[in-house]
Amino acid sequence: MIGLSWRMPMPMAATASDEQADYVVVGAGSAGCVLANRLSADGSRVVLLEAGPRDWHPMIHVPAGVLKLLYNPLVNWNYATDPEPGIAGRQIHWPRGRVLGGSSSINGMLWIRGNPADYDGWSQMGCKGWSFDEVMPYFKSIERYAPGDPEQRGKSGPILVEDYRTTLDLTRRFVDAAQQAGIPLTKDLNGRQHEGVGFSQMSRNGRFRGSTARTFLAQARGRPNLRVETKAFATRLLFEGKRCVGVAFRQKGQDRQVRAAREVILSGGTINSPHLLQVSGIGPGAHLKSIGVPVVHDLPGVGANLSDHYAIRISHRVKDAVSINELSRGLRLGREIARWLTTGRGALTFGVSSAQAFARSREGLASPDIQLLFSPASYDHNKFGELEREPGMTIAVSIARPESRGTIMAKSSDPFVRPSLKPNYLSVPNDLRVSLAGIAIARRIFAAPALARHSVAEITPGPGVTTPEALSDYIRQQGTTIYHIVGTCKMGEDPMAVVDARLKVRGLTGLRVIDASVMPTVTTANTNAPTIMIAEKGAALIREDGGV
Repeated sequence: MIGLSWRMPMPMAATASDEQADYVVVGAGSAGCVLANRLSADGSRVVLLEAGPRDWHPMIHVPAGVLKLLYNPLVNWNYATDPEPGIAGRQIHWPRGRVLGGSSSINGMLWIRGNPADYDGWSQMGCKGWSFDEVMPYFKSIERYAPGDPEQRGKSGPILVEDYRTTLDLTRRFVDAAQQAGIPLTKDLNGRQHEGVGFSQMSRNGRFRGSTARTFLAQARGRPNLRVETKAFATRLLFEGKRCVGVAFRQKGQDRQVRAAREVILSGGTINSPHLLQVSGIGPGAHLKSIGVPVVHDLPGVGANLSDHYAIRISHRVKDAVSINELSRGLRLGREIARWLTTGRGALTFGVSSAQAFARSREGLASPDIQLLFSPASYDHNKFGELEREPGMTIAVSIARPESRGTIMAKSSDPFVRPSLKPNYLSVPNDLRVSLAGIAIARRIFAAPALARHSVAEITPGPGVTTPEALSDYIRQQGTTIYHIVGTCKMGEDPMAVVDARLKVRGLTGLRVIDASVMPTVTTANTNAPTIMIAEKGAALIREDGGV
């Protein structure tokens, strides 16, 4: 199951220096695997380039293995932001999947579309065709979810979406407590009514992880017109005038090229797509000249508009209930492994958050701006990825619609030199206000009867941290990302837009960007499902345009 081969034969004239395809897709991640499937389905010749290896690592496929992947250099780019004064001079670790399936192979597997207002907002920004009603068919076509309203939910897509197979009692208590704190119940967080509290859903492949490599790309396995090249690092886009005609890449120490008769499609993600554009001469002209890159096309928005969800954890010690902490070690862990192997249930099926709530920081907002993610677990602050030994539970408070914007900029003409990552977290004062409001809501939920009966005390930030000044310090010193970076090749019509509503790079031909970097704003939730939707719609746009 895990040891599939992804070097596929392809009937095309090919040499190490001048290979040919109809489409070249750069990046086999959440978006790229979708594109490779859909574009090769009609017989078009497709080459899919992936800088990382095939998805052989066993921890990829065990849902609870996510904590073992967040720093693993075998499958992870392990990026880090520049130190920033707004977060106490810290750097933030940014894991990104460097493997078939990309970040869908190392993420927490949460499946959530976001708020309808997110997409309606994109449409109002000039992204014609991207309102919620217009993207709904693509959300439905990518998923297979048995419960739910068939008008809202897909029933036959490649990705199996499920409710948690095993739910600890603490999770149910959180959902009850949120309602006691005034947040209404939402039975399906992926239905039209997104606001409220509800149980999380996960992307799956049976008992295993449902990455796009194991779903979309697996469906295309064996097609003679699709070739997947792993350990192929894209170094430069090839141009003839203003037309992109191919990609140069490094593989096993050898420099190679593949040319595209129709289009090159960048699906490297929010960091790698703008970086490849910049080192290829596409981006803000003055910056490119300053690092020695000849300007092919001056496009100022490349690398700008970076947006991410910044979050802070509120944790409690637990009594009279079981948390994941106890299930993760010793004999209990052995029993959970046996349970997963025999029934496909238990703690090894857990993702990162078993229930969620969406709320508003103040009256007058059109849609929620706070996401609360509950986990029946607590984490050791001294050891990344380690659960505490004593029972615990956590609410992560995420700024769901951040106003702060950052940049990703190449530091050198050398494509192997990593770019400068400056998210500018909390640079807009309203983001800090929203975080403070979210902490207050989380504390109300913990104080509600359903959860209060299981709380010994607040661990972090601690019951003594109550003033706005002390809480603001805690947010700046202890907050982190929940890995939802988007926006650096944004879609739109304004001068800083990089792609148009059909995802074509503005001012060029033969080149599109189709991944999370095209989002004008981050969705009010996790970003994997929206990214896959973008790829599904992007593939349809390419077919409509005839690949030109």
